[in-house]
Order: sequence, then structure tokens, then C-alpha cells
Amino acid sequence: MEPSSAKAKPQGRLLVSTSLDAKDELEEKLERCVGIVQSLTNGLSEREANDALTANVCKGQQQHEDVCLGLFCLVLTDPSQAQRSYRDLTLLSRDGMNGVLVKINQILMEKFLKLQDVSRTQLVWLVRELVKSGVMGADGVLMTLMKQIAGGDMSSKNLWLAENVLDVLLDQKEWLVKSAMLVAMAVYTYLRLMVDHGTTALLVLRQKEVDFCISMLRERFMDCAVIGRDLVRLLQNVARIPEMELLWKDLLHNPAALSPQFTGLLQLLTARTSRKFLACRLTPDMETKLLFMTSRVRFGQQKRYQEWFQRQYLSTAESQSLRCDLIRYICGVVHPSNEVLSSDILPRWAIIGWLLTTCTSNVAASNAKLALFYDWLFFSPEKDSIMNIEPAILVMHHSMKPHPAITATLLDFMCRIIPHFFPPLESQVRQGVFNSLTFIMEKRVLASSHDRRTNTLNHLAPLFDNPKLDRELRSMLRERFPEFCTSPSPPTEVKMEESVTMEMDNNVLDKEEGCYDATEAAFSDDEEEVNNKGKKQREFRFQPIKEEIIEEPADITPFQDQLEDVMKDKVLQLQKASDAENQCEVMQDIVDLILEDDFDPEQMSTLASCLAELFKGHFRGDVLPDEITEESLEESVCKPVCLVFRNLCTMQEDNSGFSVLLDMLAELYQKQPKIGYHLLYYLKASKAAMGKMSLYESFAQATALGDLHTCLMMDMKACQEDDVRLLCYLTPSIYSQFPDETLRSGELLNMIVAVIDSTQLQELMCHVMMGNLVMFRKDSVLNILIQSLDWETFEQYSTWQLFLAHSIAMETIIPILHHLKYKEHPEALSCLLLQLRREKPSEDMVKMVLSRPCNHDDQFTTSILRHWAAKQDDALGEHIKTQLIKNNNQPRKRQSLRSSSSKLAQLTLEQILEHLDNLRLSLTHTKNSFFSQTPILQALQHVQASCDEAHKMRYSDLFSLAEEYEDFQSKPLKSRRKAPASSPRSRKGAAPPATEEDSVSSSASEEEDSKPKAPKRKRKCSSAVGSDSD
Repeated sequence: MEPSSAKAKPQGRLLVSTSLDAKDELEEKLERCVGIVQSLTNGLSEREANDALTANVCKGQQQHEDVCLGLFCLVLTDPSQAQRSYRDLTLLSRDGMNGVLVKINQILMEKFLKLQDVSRTQLVWLVRELVKSGVMGADGVLMTLMKQIAGGDMSSKNLWLAENVLDVLLDQKEWLVKSAMLVAMAVYTYLRLMVDHGTTALLVLRQKEVDFCISMLRERFMDCAVIGRDLVRLLQNVARIPEMELLWKDLLHNPAALSPQFTGLLQLLTARTSRKFLACRLTPDMETKLLFMTSRVRFGQQKRYQEWFQRQYLSTAESQSLRCDLIRYICGVVHPSNEVLSSDILPRWAIIGWLLTTCTSNVAASNAKLALFYDWLFFSPEKDSIMNIEPAILVMHHSMKPHPAITATLLDFMCRIIPHFFPPLESQVRQGVFNSLTFIMEKRVLASSHDRRTNTLNHLAPLFDNPKLDRELRSMLRERFPEFCTSPSPPTEVKMEESVTMEMDNNVLDKEEGCYDATEAAFSDDEEEVNNKGKKQREFRFQPIKEEIIEEPADITPFQDQLEDVMKDKVLQLQKASDAENQCEVMQDIVDLILEDDFDPEQMSTLASCLAELFKGHFRGDVLPDEITEESLEESVCKPVCLVFRNLCTMQEDNSGFSVLLDMLAELYQKQPKIGYHLLYYLKASKAAMGKMSLYESFAQATALGDLHTCLMMDMKACQEDDVRLLCYLTPSIYSQFPDETLRSGELLNMIVAVIDSTQLQELMCHVMMGNLVMFRKDSVLNILIQSLDWETFEQYSTWQLFLAHSIAMETIIPILHHLKYKEHPEALSCLLLQLRREKPSEDMVKMVLSRPCNHDDQFTTSILRHWAAKQDDALGEHIKTQLIKNNNQPRKRQSLRSSSSKLAQLTLEQILEHLDNLRLSLTHTKNSFFSQTPILQALQHVQASCDEAHKMRYSDLFSLAEEYEDFQSKPLKSRRKAPASSPRSRKGAAPPATEEDSVSSSASEEEDSKPKAPKRKRKCSSAVGSDSD
């Protein structure tokens, strides 16, 4: 027994560990810092200790950090000294407690579960004190602490944490309402926790939660409305609580009682809930485990990970409610990249299916289904993402074979939720579900089935008309969704052709049997062989995962009898031709028959059906040769279908046969959509088509689409899904020949960067550098870059690399800074930062950089200003001086009015001063003399002369530089006139800046004469003029 007790004995003061655990680096660092503090203060009185710590902090940044972290650790580990240590910490910290806040967040995100009980209690106490003190950044720490309150967890520690965080929010209500995001996050959290706290023992806690949420929703409803549609879902779950019922009735029938800006329930339901809210109800540990499963675990090997997760979080009866949080998180937050989607990584639908099958409560199962379909109910393609609705349709699709009961219950739920969700909005819910299904078909999420009755592809027919569903359910589906069902006859089994952007891999059907039942998912002896297959697909480039093709002979029997005898003979001859050369000869004869005057146009559709069936083998596989040479390109376009293209290229557009062949191609396009990008390839690769790329425009207008842009985008999308190499090969020609269609939006660019790899990116950049490719132009580049902010990380980096290969001035895109948030757009910010450091700062650049909001964690502005201060100090100094004087001279009232009405961030004097103060701090221990420049000092003196006392106190260190300069300017005139002509720099800093300052001031505002200390400025100016006239 003794070894066992020794093993469990805690080894550190901060974290629980065993004798077998390695020493935690963070804990070791904090204990070292505690030792430094104790060595400085041992045996000293409070005052002497404070003086010793202050002296040590002044020695440098490292000493400052050591002392602050040492005091922070004492707060967490020694409750008896906590009050004193916190007081010393607030007095000694020179960075606004920023270093301490970073460590608190690190502990909350990474070490919270390992904290000793005393340390956990002290950490909550410390957060409370930070909130009381109004420390900037405390709201972020409190949000992270709330994230640690687990849903579906009735343990005493979790309940204690929920109650203590709620007490902080209630006690500091005035502070709380200053942060709209914290208000919304707190309401979202406690509305969700209310569901768990319904037992008699927890009624007191739940009443506090109810009172808090009611007060926030009544007083700050528009702050809470940013949650979006999930606010309605949470309120529905607690609407039976009497106080909440009154609020619910106001929400439904009297929305103006909550806020004059609130128009009704539909306003919330049409607003998509941000990822921040969906993620806040999972603890960091849950989030880490889920992300690991969806990015690292192979499909079929998930058993032990699911078992661990279930033991840890889903083993109790109370944890049933957690499934809704997990499903909403997976649908709304976990959006895998195309590379992951096309690999053998565990898909999202498999995890959701597992969660649904492990529900043991009917209420929890209904809530889980609602969570899965919630984004369907008011889905809008313009606002919502396909990734939010994709898991539901894939769960139903993949469960049909192994678990038909799951598919049936989900389809039944989808039908019944339309009239029962909220009867007054039944038509809107029906439209939302219809939009979802339509969008799923457009994106080809599921397999396609050929409907012979309508001669179209129906992607939903195998699901809605499946014989495994009972007759009543199938009847209800036909009644609700007739547009997506085929004829009443039982559908034939169809082969699946999954879209690479939405589906898994070649082995999906083999693994579906065990996708939810953990007992069937096990390691096999063939694992290595399966893995090697996967590696083959993902060697170096991103390759579409394609189903193994079974060659079937072409069947034109249904169509051949509808043709005239001569044409029928030729078509049969084409079918029998053995090699490409004979096929081309016969195809030329068919083209000649089409061009004859007596050809019946009504046969065009039938002939197109025959050709599409005969040529289906030509549209499989790669089009572009492995080695691109003139010979290989010419050989690749020697196919029978290319005979139509060749004849079109040799004709004049006013020729009657030209329009007939175009009609033929348009009919063929309806049967085989791949004909579009094959035509583009022919026009680029064939010598006979040189200079004939405009032919594609005529083709697009002849199709049923009738629009060049739509046709081009659809063809490039089809090419992207089939052959990435071909997409890259066509890109230069497409951009150069159709600039108005490609450069006005980021649609095509997004298709390209979504699938290319680093080698292909480099090739495209070379095309740009050589002048063969232009992907951006000045009038639209800004909008495209703004669109790209929502793309995946690699897609954004690729976009910026392609942009930087062009020679477009930075002034064109610098306004994008207004749209960039440091936590949401790190890709764009990092690329912009690297480009700005190569530029000489202009006035617009400096203004945009200074316009960024001031935030301790956002170092963008400080870093670029510091670089410019080192490399371009003169130019930067003049531009900052101009901005300081302009913004100082604008009347405060007029400035605030304009900033409130402007959509973009308005540069204010406070922003400039804050950024300058941060720059000053970053240059403190360097030899940089940026703040000794005359323009900067004159501008600071100008601002100090007219600003209020609050600003003077806040930026006292910054203004002290101006005071030193003013003292220098106030020296006796005699001493300053000794050598007026000997120092050109002193002349440069005297008269010219004074003149520039006066001119800028007068142009910015006519109110300069009314500003305080004007006589002093006038005396300085006259002194400078006297010196110059000497």
C-alpha cells in the first residue's frame, strides 16, 4: 500500500501530479519566480519588501516578468498571502497585468483539470479581483473560465464553479454590461445550464440563473440578440419555467417590449449563430478530443476514442443534455478542409450517428435531432454554409444500409418539424428545408440517380424512395417533397459517385456497417494494406477520391430507333468502330449529315443522347497528358467528340452550319456537362483552334444557361472536381480571354486555391511574374481579398501569394485593414505585415495602420510602426505629425458623430496616442531615436496644449517628451542664436515645421485661435523666425 500512496501524493503546490509524472514546465517556472520574490523579501517589512521588489522590477523586462509571475503564483498557492500579493502585483505591474492574464488563460485552457483544489479556488478569487479592479482583458479571462463549466456535469466541483462565476457576474453587473460579447456569452451559458439544474437540491442555484438571464434579456436584449437562432433553441428548452414563460410570450407576441429594434422571432431565426457561442459550451478538453477525432483518427479505428470520450463525459444520466452541445459544435464549428474530407479520416456524420445511437432518453434524442436539423429550418444559401447542413443528410444516407431505423427516424423528424416547429412560420420553415435540399443537390453532396421519366439526375431519390423505408414514411416524403422524389415505381439500385468536396473515400461502403456500433470497429490484419491504399491517393498532390469504374458497354437501344435510317446507320457504325481513327472518320460523316439542309432539327436531342452514351468513356480519366509537349497535346485532342469542335473552329460565325453545330453541342452539354471544359481544353491545346477562344462565348450563349459567366463557372467547377492539373493548365487562358467574368469576383479564384498544392501555386505565380496571367485588377482586388477572409487558411495564404506576385500598389488594398480582426484573420494580417515592411510609409498607409483598434494582444500596429521607425523614421515622423494635428484640431462632437455613422473605423486622437505610447514602450530599451525627432515632439506639444487633464495623466510619459522639448525651446534667445547657420538640422527643425504646422492646422479647422496656450505657440514661432532672419 505504501508505494501506491506515494505514487498518488501531489508533488507540486500548483498542479496535482504523481511521482511518475515529469515536472510541468509552467509550474517549474512559476515556482522559480516565487523563489525570486521570496529571496528579495525574506526578513523585510512590508514597506522594505515593496521597495526591494520595485527596485528589482526597474532593472529590466525579465526581472519585471519574474516578479509578476512570482506574485501571481503566490496568489494561487498561498491563500494567507493572496490579498497582499495581489496588492503588490497591481502596484508593480507595468504592462496592465497583461503577462499575468496570458498565464491565467494558459492555465485555464491547458492545466485547469490538473489544478489543486486550493489553486482552483484561488484562481476564481483572482478573476473576481481582476474584474473588481476593472483590469483590461478581464472579460476575456472570465469567458475562458465560463468555458470550463461543463454541460451535463452534476459534480460538486462543476456546480461550485458555475455558482461562483455567476456570483462574479451578479456582483459586477455595471462592469459586465460594458462588454456586449460577455453579456451574450454569459446568457448563452446560463440558459444552457438551467436545463441541468432542475432538481430540488439545485433550485436555489437555478433561481439565481433565471434571475440573471431575465435581467440581461430584459435590459440588454439587443446585446443578447447577436447569439442568433440558437438563442431561440435555448429559450424553448426553459420556457416552462414561470419567469421564463413570461419572457417567451413577449418574444412571440410583443417583441417591442424587449427592444424597439427587435422586430420579432424571425429576426433571430434567420441569423446564423456564431462559432464562438457554439464552442463556448464545450470545455477545452472536450474540444481538443473532438478535434483530434475529426482530424487524426482513421475511419474504422475510432472505437477506443469513442469509448474513452463516453466514459469521461457521457456515462451519467445527466450527461444526455451534452449531446446537443456536441452536435451543434460538430455542425457549426468543425468544418474540415478539402484534404481531410477526401482522406480516410473519421467523418463528422459518423460521430453524430454514434451520438444519436447512444441516446437513452426520448427527450434527449428529440433535442439531439433538433440540434442536427436546426440550421435547415431557416437555411439561406447567401448567409449559411453547406457545411452546417451536410452532416444531417450524410447521416441519413450512410445509415440507410447498416442502421435503417436511424434514417427513418431522421426523415420522419424532418417531415414533422415543418408544421410543428412554430405553426405561424410554417411556410418559412418549409422554404428553409426546401432551400437546404436544393443546395445539397446543387453541391452534389450525395450520389446521383438517373430519373428516366424526366431524363434528369436526382441526388435524393435513392434516399427518399428507398424500399427499406416503410410505405407511410415514403408517402409522407412524396407529399412534403415531391420535387425531390422520382416516380412511384421502386428505384433501381444505382452506383455512387461522391463529390470530392463533401465525401469520404473508396472504402466508405465497407466501413459503414460498423460506423456507429463500436463493437464492430476493430483493428484488422489488413490495416497496413488499407493504409497503403490511402497513401497512394494522398502522395504529394490533392487528388479527387474516385470510385472504381466498371466499364459497361454503351447502350443506345432506347434512342437509335428514333433516328432516320442514314443517321442510324452511321451511329451504329460509330458504336462498332474499334479504334479512334475509324471513330473520327465516322464522326466526321455524322457532322456532315448534320450540316445538310434536309437534317431534321427534332432529331438533335436523340442524336445527342446517342453520342453522350457512346462517348462516355472519353470523359473518364485525365484529359491532360502526363508530359506536356506539342505532340502529346495534339494526340490528346484526336477524339471523335473533338471533331465537332474542329468543324466549329473552321467555320465563320455567319455560316448557317455554325449555329446548327452549336445547337448540337448545347444538346450534348445537357446530357454530358463535362463537354464544357473539354471544349475549353481543345481551344487551348489544339493548333487548329489557335486564337479561337471566343468560340466558347458563342457556345455558352447557345446553351440553356444562356449566360457566359454562369456557364464558365459551372464548367470550371466540374473541371476542379475531375482534374486539378487541367484546371491549372486552363487558368491562364481563362483569365486572359474572359477578364470581365473572372476578375470581377473571387468565385473562380476560390475554386483554384481550394484544390491546388504548393507546386501548382508556385507555377501560377511564375505565370503571373512572366505576364502570362493576371488574376487581380485594381478595381476589384480589394473586394476579392475581403471575400477571401472567410476561406480556409491555405486558401488565404495562396490568394495572398498570388496577389503579391502582381505589381499592384499597396494603397489599393490598404483599406482592408478596417475589416481585419486579429483573432479572426491572422492569415491576412501576417501577409499584409510582411508586405508593409517592404513599403515606404505613405500618409494613407500610416492613417490606416493607426486606425486599428487598440488591443493588448494585437501587435500588428506596434510591430509595423517599430519597423518603419527603424528604417523610415523621417517619413513616418512627418505622417504621424500630420495625423496628430489633424485629429487634434477636429471638434470632438463632430468627430464622434461622423465615427458613429461611418461603416469603417474612424481614426481618433485617442487611438493615435495609444499606438504611439505602445511604440514608445517597445523602443524603451533600444537605441532608436524616433521620439527625439522635431516633428514628433512639436506634434505632441501641440496636442498637449489642448487636451484635457485625463489624457495628460493617461499619456504622461508620452507628453513628458514634449515637455523636455518645450524646455529646450524656452532657453534664452541669446544662447540659441550663437550659431544659427552652423546646424542645418536645427534650421530644419525650426522655421519650416512651424510653417507646416500652421498650414495644416488652418486647413483642418478654423477654431485654432480659440485653443489654449496660443500665445505660447506664437512666441515659439516668432522665436524661430528671429533665428532664421539672423
